Amino acid sequence: MSVNSGSGPASWERLPGYVFRPYRGHHDHDGMAAVRLGCAQRDRIDARSVVEGLPTAAEIAESCTKLDDPSENQVLVEHDGGVVGYSTIRWWQERDGTWLYLHRGYLLPEHRGQGIGSAMLNWAECRIRQLVQRHGTTETAVFGASAMASEQDATTLLLETGYRPVFSLVELELVDLRQLPDGKPLPAGIRVGAVDPSGYRAAWKTVVDSYANAAFTETWTFESFLATADPTCWRAAWEGRHMAAVALCSIRRHDPTVGEVEELSVRAESRRLGLGRALLLDGLRCLRKHGAQTARLYTGAANPHRSYDLYESVGFQRQNEYFRYRKPIAA
Repeated sequence: MSVNSGSGPASWERLPGYVFRPYRGHHDHDGMAAVRLGCAQRDRIDARSVVEGLPTAAEIAESCTKLDDPSENQVLVEHDGGVVGYSTIRWWQERDGTWLYLHRGYLLPEHRGQGIGSAMLNWAECRIRQLVQRHGTTETAVFGASAMASEQDATTLLLETGYRPVFSLVELELVDLRQLPDGKPLPAGIRVGAVDPSGYRAAWKTVVDSYANAAFTETWTFESFLATADPTCWRAAWEGRHMAAVALCSIRRHDPTVGEVEELSVRAESRRLGLGRALLLDGLRCLRKHGAQTARLYTGAANPHRSYDLYESVGFQRQNEYFRYRKPIAA
């Protein structure tokens, strides 16, 4: 694996007893899952999180298939023949043209404080610089990294190496879907119902338009929307033939007792009419009907539409906060 973009030995090549090696496929998934489990207590990981919980080996295998060349863009750290950490790189273009190269590392607590985490970060930055050169994105590329508020070791490392927080996501949970408040009457002329295939493009456009002025948002094509579509519990509100709002709710595939509100978007001209609350409650009732016992969602901490008020009014409570960090890619 080509990991060293400099002229001298890289930091990961000077760690006695530790080996950095490429991802090798399905044989690695159990070890990677064990690392995540081993980090849980120290980092206070929420196992049921829909942002970043405790993935099984099967879930890690699935996420690896979505990476571009996982053997080049993942590195595993071994000590005494066992996997003790790993790092992953992925990238995408945001709506303003920025190319974000996000790296995420996990290291067992007993191996922290010895320079291993710094070496993993160094590997990721060197690899990203190679990718930026290959992709021709030098003018618009930035380093990105993520850490939960409770991940004190990762947060300290990122801040000490020049990363700065640019935004955060807050995750909320509704503990018991049996305890939903009653809905309120909607204005005359509003119709609420399921979304059939003829409404998919309108649903996608409603969500995309809701992020028109939001910073740090990924480009989301209609093809990408369709690739992950699970419309069983999608709900929309129409004014005549015009889709005014949409709620994309789904059952978690790997834990069908948990439902997720993936998106809740109301067009600007239709806000303050109660559409968001009506769709949210309708979607939650659908999740309950299909076996979910609890529900999760996440939203930006700086959400300008007072979404927290809505979510809390139906029983959601704050659980976790996830920070996204960035750093310029120096020449």
